Amino acid sequence: MNASFARTLICLFTIAGSVVVFPLESARAQGIFRTEVYPVQTVTLGTADFLLGKKDGKPAMIAGELRIPKPGTDRLPAVVLVHGSGGIGFNSGMWVDELNNAGFATFVADSFTGRGIANTIADQAQLSSYTMMNDAFAALAVLARHPRIDPDKIAVMGFSKGAIPSLYASMNRFQSAYAPEGASFAAYIGFYTPCNTEMIGDEKVSEKPIRLYHGIADDWVPIGPCRDYVARLKKAGANVELIEYPGAYHAFDNPKIPGTVQLPQAQTWRKCRFEEKPQGVIINSDTGQPASFNDSCIERGVTVAYNADATNAARKDVVEFLGKVFSK
Repeated sequence: MNASFARTLICLFTIAGSVVVFPLESARAQGIFRTEVYPVQTVTLGTADFLLGKKDGKPAMIAGELRIPKPGTDRLPAVVLVHGSGGIGFNSGMWVDELNNAGFATFVADSFTGRGIANTIADQAQLSSYTMMNDAFAALAVLARHPRIDPDKIAVMGFSKGAIPSLYASMNRFQSAYAPEGASFAAYIGFYTPCNTEMIGDEKVSEKPIRLYHGIADDWVPIGPCRDYVARLKKAGANVELIEYPGAYHAFDNPKIPGTVQLPQAQTWRKCRFEEKPQGVIINSDTGQPASFNDSCIERGVTVAYNADATNAARKDVVEFLGKVFSK
């Protein structure tokens, strides 16, 4: 993409399904040294094909916005941000500011727009979360060869639907199949992560640290399955922590949510437990049958709400955590 396009690019963010537009020029006011927009070549894979390690999906071109916080020739640490079901949200902008102010570059990957998707809140079948993991690895490849980015200091941070890629990209199995040659993420961060699918080999993960941030009141993606998975990972020796916030709902880090908002059409798997079987099959653990979007455990109607205390605590913790990771 050329420079004139980058200058005129607008950022879109969604709150409860509505779209708000604001100019990218605000980056200058925040003291960002440089903003670059990159096409990212990837493919669209169904869940089964991804789980089988296939790479010949439908070609797709997505985009990512790189913000470099300071001038110079030194290589900077960076964070790939993977959005949730609503697309690139206002919380992404908040996190970009927070991370840039800490001296970290940011790369916000947009898995939806290039595929003609506005959001998947009411219809998660539009795009597999595992395809978004492939997108995150493609973003890693772009950053790993950038002259201002330290290829050994690139973390991934995802939100809800995008936290599935940011968490499970830590699995050795998926790294072997999809990570760019010679590159890997330095840390894995998930916000309100769906942990209710037990994957084959999901206890064999990277030695790099994993951190999950979750509201205890979340009724879209309940915290219980993450507690269970983190306990299994710890028993296996992984460097993992789950940070819990009392009273916090889903999307607790989005300051533009006006009060407590009900999303009556949002799909939720809060009562479902799934597990992977060989040949790329995900089954419903209760029925033993292949999982589908018609399973009786799938419901509609969830709550989202901003929580200032949880957000402030998470901002402080994430910056300190990444500061330690990137200082090594």
